[in-house]
Amino acid sequence: MTQKVYKYVIVGGGVSAGYAAREFVQQGLKPGELAIFSTEEFAPYERPTLSKAYLFPEGAARLPNFHVCAGSGGTKQPPEWYTEHGIDLYLSTEVKILDVEAKSLTTSAGATYKYETVVVATGATFVRLADSGVPGADAQGIYYLREIDDADKLLAAIKDKKDGPAVVIGGGYIGLELTACLVKNDVKVTMVYPGPHCMPRLFTPELASFYEGYYEAKGVTIVKGPRATEFEKDESGQVKTVKLKDGTTIQADIVVVGVGAKPRLELLKGQVAEEKGGFKVDGFFKTSVPHVYAVGDIAAFPMKIYGDIRRVEHVDHARKSAIQAVQAIKAEEKGETIPEYDYLPYFYSRSFDLSWQFYGDNVGEAVTWGREAAQASSSKFGTYWIKDGKVVGAFLEGGSPEENKAIAKVAKEQPAVSSKDELLSAGLSFATTI
Repeated sequence: MTQKVYKYVIVGGGVSAGYAAREFVQQGLKPGELAIFSTEEFAPYERPTLSKAYLFPEGAARLPNFHVCAGSGGTKQPPEWYTEHGIDLYLSTEVKILDVEAKSLTTSAGATYKYETVVVATGATFVRLADSGVPGADAQGIYYLREIDDADKLLAAIKDKKDGPAVVIGGGYIGLELTACLVKNDVKVTMVYPGPHCMPRLFTPELASFYEGYYEAKGVTIVKGPRATEFEKDESGQVKTVKLKDGTTIQADIVVVGVGAKPRLELLKGQVAEEKGGFKVDGFFKTSVPHVYAVGDIAAFPMKIYGDIRRVEHVDHARKSAIQAVQAIKAEEKGETIPEYDYLPYFYSRSFDLSWQFYGDNVGEAVTWGREAAQASSSKFGTYWIKDGKVVGAFLEGGSPEENKAIAKVAKEQPAVSSKDELLSAGLSFATTI
């Protein structure tokens, strides 16, 4: 049987795949040149929507409204968009073998395809407590969130266990955003996380105290410190209680776990160089094998602004790294060059009436301003991080688009600051006057 040969192949069907496809089209893609292989049954969509709006009791987000590239203000790309541009979209298709030397891939169904250049965008998956040997972690009623199928299962549980209590394990992005969704659905929630406060990788204790207080005012019970060590089941295998390390037992009809993610590295493992828990790439997302590119969560790339190598798990980087890789591929074909990837770290979240953005690096001394008025519904407050006399990071709650652009500019330009008091007194105006 003659193998089908593609000029370009994208392995993975998440955000990166959708943005890479758009960039290929904008660069002059010809029909039949590109194929995308995705384990999901849906064309690429904006994954953050799942923890922000998909679970809303009213006005919930549904496809096709959040197909990529809706998240960046672009045109949505439903399945027919790929057909119109001559892109073969293989959905519900798992790639089991990717042979970079042979330039071929084999699906779980045994079909084999050849390619000239591959962009690997397999992303990350959630960390399962069952994989760590937590007793009872395989119980029914324990949910994780990564794909639409996961969200649909959680949504069905919310409707089925309307009056039952829920426990959210984890105090990071997923924990905070899904807790807000559960509360909107009138579910009583207890959040459990082992750290001293929520969002420990970003929030200072002072920032965290505001968000924890806000959630508690919404009726959320927060338990900090002890880990979940066991899940008890009833006779049908349904979770009924969560046991903590300190002996506390919490009733639960629904358990949502958000304790981190791990990159999906299996397909390229041992075939290309690795670093920092991902695949080592250059400023164009080319791996150690010339015709193989790795983007998004799995790429360990040069962070030009800080002069080091980093791996970033965030939708903004997923989008931008995919675009950079495709531009680099097309430029090389023409014998041209493009600038190396120059990424400014960016994170954001929305829950309840809250909306914050962060840019830069959260290293050095943190200076929080505006907290004295933070209880007001329209209040703005934020934090700057100072290192070596320069502002290297900026966080803002409740900012307008213009104000958020201002803090991004501060983090990018890293202006000098004379003292901590200067930032405390200036507050947001320090950013808006740069």
